[in-house]
Formats: sequence, C-alpha cells, structure tokens
Amino acid sequence: MTAKSYFKIAFILALVFVCTNAEEKVFNVHSYGAKSDGTTDDSKALLNAWRDACKWNGKATLLIPLGEYMVNGAMFKGPCNGSAMTFEMKGVIKAPTDPKIFCNESWIRFQYVNALKIKGHGTFDGQGACAWGKHQCETLPFTVGFYFIKNLIVHDIHSNNSKGVHINVFQCSNGFFRHVKITAPDDSPNTDGIRIGNSNNIHIMDSNIGTGDDCISMVAGSQSINISGVTCGPGHGISIGSLGKLSKNDVVKDIHIKNCTFINTQNGVRIKTWASSMTGMATNITFEDIIMIKASNPILIDQQYCPTGNCKKQGSSVQVKDVTYKNIRGSSSSKVAVIFDCSSAHPCNGIIVKDVNLVYNGRDGPATSACDNAIGKSTGIELPPSCLKKS
Repeated sequence: MTAKSYFKIAFILALVFVCTNAEEKVFNVHSYGAKSDGTTDDSKALLNAWRDACKWNGKATLLIPLGEYMVNGAMFKGPCNGSAMTFEMKGVIKAPTDPKIFCNESWIRFQYVNALKIKGHGTFDGQGACAWGKHQCETLPFTVGFYFIKNLIVHDIHSNNSKGVHINVFQCSNGFFRHVKITAPDDSPNTDGIRIGNSNNIHIMDSNIGTGDDCISMVAGSQSINISGVTCGPGHGISIGSLGKLSKNDVVKDIHIKNCTFINTQNGVRIKTWASSMTGMATNITFEDIIMIKASNPILIDQQYCPTGNCKKQGSSVQVKDVTYKNIRGSSSSKVAVIFDCSSAHPCNGIIVKDVNLVYNGRDGPATSACDNAIGKSTGIELPPSCLKKS
C-alpha cells in the first residue's frame, strides 16, 4: 500500500472518530476507585468506567493515568451508544501471576465495538515468566484480544511478556496498528506478536516485534492484510498459517508484506501448512523490499509442517499459488536460504522470484536453494540460484 493510499484510508477511518456533534467526555478510572498501586485488583474500577463510557451518547474516552494497575482480567464489551470509544492508556496494566486466576483463554478483551481507538504509550505487562513451560493451564491466555471490532485503531502501545499470544485479532475489519512495540524472550513459547484470523483489511505499520514465536501470523480467514515497516526479531518470522489442521477450506489471500526487516529470526517470510491436512488455499501473496540480517530460512514454504513430529507423511491438501518474492536481500544464517517444500498432491503454482540476493554467513560455500513440487519463474538477481520448475 502506498503512503498516499494509507493516508487516504486513515483519514476516512479517522472521520468515524471525530464526526459527532455530541459532547466528548473523559472517564478517569481513578474516579471509579482504581488504586494504581500494582497489587490491588483494579479490574472492577476499569470495568465500571467502561460501562459508563459505553453508555455515553457521544465520544467517550476511558483514561488510565500513569501508575501500575493490577487487573486480574477484563472484558470490555459493546455495542456502545456513542460514535467512538477511546481507551487511553498511559500507565502499566499488569496481569496476575496466580494460575488459579489467569488460566483462561484471554486476559484483556475488547468485543463488539464499532470505532475503537487504543492509544497512550502505556504497557500491557503479561508477566509471562511465571507461566512459560510450567503447564499450569490447558491454554495460556493472550494478552489483548480484539473480537468482532469494526474500525479499529491501535497506536503507541507496548505489550511485554505475554503468557500466550500478545495480540489476537479475530473477526475484525478495518484495523490499523502503528507504533506498536511487542517484546518477549526468544525462548518464551507460543508468544506470537500479532495473530490475525477471520479478519479483513488489517494494516500493521512501523512497529517493532520480538518474541519467542511468530512476530505476525495470519491464520484461516485472513484477507486483505498489509504489513509494512515492521522490524521482526527475535522470533519465528512473519508467517501465513499454519493452515489445514482444524477446518476445511482454510483460506488466506490478498496479503502484502513490504519494507520489513528480520534480525536473527528462526525464519523469515514463511508459509506453513500441515502435512496431513484438510483442504485450503493461500493465494495472491507478495513479499517485497525485505531485509534479512542473519535470519535462518529467509524464504520458506513448508507444506510438511509438523511441530509434534508424528504426522502422517502425505501431500498437503492446501493449495499455495500466486506468491511473489521481490527484492529480498541480506544475510542468511542457514546454508539453504530458499526452501519451497510444496505438496506432492497440490504443487505450488505461480511462484515468482525476482531480485533475491541472500548471502550465507557460514564458511562452507555459498547459499543454496531447495525445491520440491514448486512451479514458477525467477528473474533478475538469483542468489542463491533458483530451483523452481518452469511452468
């Protein structure tokens, strides 16, 4: 997406937040009894402030001033009466460390709200170290969830050390994330930065993400996703999938990833589908103007994805097609820098590689590429040399 189109869309979306004749009002959580001492559970104060803000028949702002707020859990639910809701977070919201409290699917959740803005330079602190690898819960909670939100803006927000996924986006449309910083150690399990599913027209820009899993993952139902200006690392890269495990006809399409940098990541740009899978499709995907700095597997299509190691050996039923890699350059920490491991049952089609220049950091020769069941063409710079089968 060009800068001109971004500002045009952002301007239109901003009108949703400002075009109202009703009075604006701020709902300060301190007025609802929030202690902001980092130990007292302030969940009730935040929820009561949200309740009144949501009832307000104008533009409402829920304000969380500087300070530390212990929140055991909160669901901020709509629909709301006003034209727009702002969650302005200047302080730090801290998650509980007691598994009797935190063993839920979610910690902070926004649901059924139209025209929601999250801002304020504040931090969601998941305090994940108390949970990683300890198997206290069936599923560890994500830090912030956006469910069934239309017209969403999130900017200048931090998320640290989530117990599970940091930001989960599900059934949302028209969402903008900008200047978001997400951090967790590289050995923190399943701490995806932003996970998108069943959502469309989502834009992630000018953000820094470093976690123990995918920096950004786009799972089934992700459509019209634009990612630009993201620095990823540590982590597992930016991934489409995994697809094909849980439901039929998983589709991810119309994805554009541009001007991103990967630093010491386990993967770069990756498409992954389960080896023994249900039907699905990943199509119309572009990766361009990408810089790799000591990234393993900088370019990867993995249709034998099986993290458990006990999958049936058969061709994936997910079709990968019409994928473009353009102007991808930098250094690879793996000798095989380009891997297209595609399905024997549904070979990858329409793969276009143009101007790829990846240098291997090791001493045992130059970078190489490996292809199975991959059909397409390569033009311009070919380092490593292409192994695509011409159509």
